[in-house]
Amino acid sequence: MNINNITVPIDLGNRSYEIRIANGILSDPREFLDWITGEQVLVITNDVVQPLYLDQLKQALPSKQVEEMILPDGEHYKSLKTAGEVFDQMLSIPLDRQVTVLALGGGVIGDLSGFVAACYQRGVGFFQVPTTLLAQVDSSVGGKTGVNHSSAKNMIGAFYQPLRVVADIGTLRTLDPRQFSSGMAEVLKYGLINDPEFFSWMEQNIDSVMQHDQTALIKIIQRSCINKARIVEQDERESGVRALLNLGHTFGHAIETVTGYGPWLHGEAVGLGMLMAARMSTLQGWLDNTDFLRIRSLLERVGLPVDPSNDFKPKELQEAMNMDKKVLAGKIRLILMQGIGKALICQNYDPTALLQTIEEFATG
Repeated sequence: MNINNITVPIDLGNRSYEIRIANGILSDPREFLDWITGEQVLVITNDVVQPLYLDQLKQALPSKQVEEMILPDGEHYKSLKTAGEVFDQMLSIPLDRQVTVLALGGGVIGDLSGFVAACYQRGVGFFQVPTTLLAQVDSSVGGKTGVNHSSAKNMIGAFYQPLRVVADIGTLRTLDPRQFSSGMAEVLKYGLINDPEFFSWMEQNIDSVMQHDQTALIKIIQRSCINKARIVEQDERESGVRALLNLGHTFGHAIETVTGYGPWLHGEAVGLGMLMAARMSTLQGWLDNTDFLRIRSLLERVGLPVDPSNDFKPKELQEAMNMDKKVLAGKIRLILMQGIGKALICQNYDPTALLQTIEEFATG
């Protein structure tokens, strides 16, 4: 494997683009300039990433008029209020219709920046430059952008594909262990959805991954991106099979909502949400308890929460789930499992199994 030349294509017709994965490409003009046609660039980042990587990225943009928007760090700032502040700055500069927005950061920055790019003058160029594991394997790929509402997560947004995704694995060296574990939830998700061989590989090699072995990191990022790319190519706007990518997310988004967008990282909430989906699948009689225990064990080995939490109550979690955007005709659509690598979109399930699952994991 040539770790300096990993490219994963996403075939979406005239919206097709490439995901570039390598070490040390953040400051390389060849990764950016051919796709930036205008003279103006707006880099949106946060106050954690800015001192680490903004100067490197600017080295890749010689001769461009580079403007910066530095936001506070945290899920709380993925909001319409913050988006409005970005629009205010874009208009005050002013930035024209040829501007390219570069999202330098994790999932919050990527989602917010993509939403801004989709809306500003009805759509301008957009790059994803993910610096967290979660963003590199999931949120930067596929064109979902948006902001949160106080009542529910990701209810306001747009499908808007980037021109390119540039994932420099060197940025993971500065990622704290909790954020790295959070990203691993999305990696494990791909194995649970439709790639049982990948799940088994992670069971055997998870120590190398958690020790940031470079070859192992490239493996999980590339395999995750390939898995997501193939699903997005079939169903760009989530009218069918793309919903499988929401495994654990209906539970997880509810956890994030009721705890106030911050105490639980996205991947932590999704990780517990996947375990809840697995538990509910066992109650339905679809998933063997042996597989449930394998899932629990691997989640625990990557440092994700697996035990019942007193951070939320059963009733408030259920109410938040009822506000999820995946509710159809008044019933929550869930992604459940018939085995590791055999996920299914399900709206016909036993409601008592859902209630029992919530009561088992929500103890507050």
